[in-house]
Amino acid sequence: MSKKILILAGDGVGPEITQEAHKLLDALSAAGDLACEIETSAFGGAAIDQEGVPLPDASLALAREADAVLLGAVGGPKWEAIERARRPERGLLALRADLGAFANLRPAVLYPGLEAASTLRPEVVQGLDIMIVRELTGGIYFGEPRGIAENSEGQREGRNTLVYSEDEIERICRVAFEIAGKRQGRVCSVDKANVLEATELWRTVATEVAADYPHSTLSHMYVDNAAMQLAREPRQFDVMVTSNLFGDILSDLAAMLTGSIGMLPSASLDVNSKGVYEAIHGSAPDIAGRGIANPLATLLSVAMMLRYSLDTSELAERVEAAVSTVLKQGLRTADIMSSGCREVGTAEMGDAVIAAL
Repeated sequence: MSKKILILAGDGVGPEITQEAHKLLDALSAAGDLACEIETSAFGGAAIDQEGVPLPDASLALAREADAVLLGAVGGPKWEAIERARRPERGLLALRADLGAFANLRPAVLYPGLEAASTLRPEVVQGLDIMIVRELTGGIYFGEPRGIAENSEGQREGRNTLVYSEDEIERICRVAFEIAGKRQGRVCSVDKANVLEATELWRTVATEVAADYPHSTLSHMYVDNAAMQLAREPRQFDVMVTSNLFGDILSDLAAMLTGSIGMLPSASLDVNSKGVYEAIHGSAPDIAGRGIANPLATLLSVAMMLRYSLDTSELAERVEAAVSTVLKQGLRTADIMSSGCREVGTAEMGDAVIAAL
């Protein structure tokens, strides 16, 4: 049966990197390896320019019908001055919430040959393979009340609310344990239970869930220590599970351990493994249109799509192997360039991965 894939290119480098993903999917389709129908639609700042909103009804309808959604990137200085409710990032939050994409998977893998691109010593990061499981549709990004208002003394106050129900915590912890069961079986739950009641509940529920997974181990760590440990001894971690805000921060930190934020894919899954897939980097407006953006995180996001939503793990492994092959060949985009390698642009890197398939 043919699968429906929606590509939302978005803003900045988004159209450039998703073009390489489109080429990759077309190559798999032409080879008879994947039966898929690909549609595109406006999203983010580009949609604001066209239709006045970051997530048009037509784009949302296509996303609901698709088996998987591939995102480029959203946002940029052009749209920072408009009201918050219409900014590109609000469209992204709305899409995730509407699709129920509560489980964000962010692998941080250091591919052989990229040790020199990391900001840490090679012996610290060599062989790095971490999966960060981030709760994505709750927490402080969605909690109410929120906003900027005047208090009783006539001063402005910014308010955001951190709220988690035990159901939200339980389901994301179960995702983490299921993934850990296919890896090393170690889950580290990251919270701030010493000062935040919402994460005190998080720690309690995580411990309760762990009882259902006797073949895995659970540890707890405060988020500030977790950040320090990622920089100090990152290979101690297997699977990390945490809240929306903490996961947002820690996954970007983990990205730099791998050499570049341009190397990290992500998947955001609902209860049925329908997913929204995207590189975790932003729209990079400073390099947009120059053809130098690293497309590998987006191509690796396609690999995650093949594995989790399209149920074609063999194809996912082939794409990941192709990325590894290209890196071993010494091809590098500017963000991961090192001595003795050859610098290539976005399109050439995409073509090289397809050729390596």
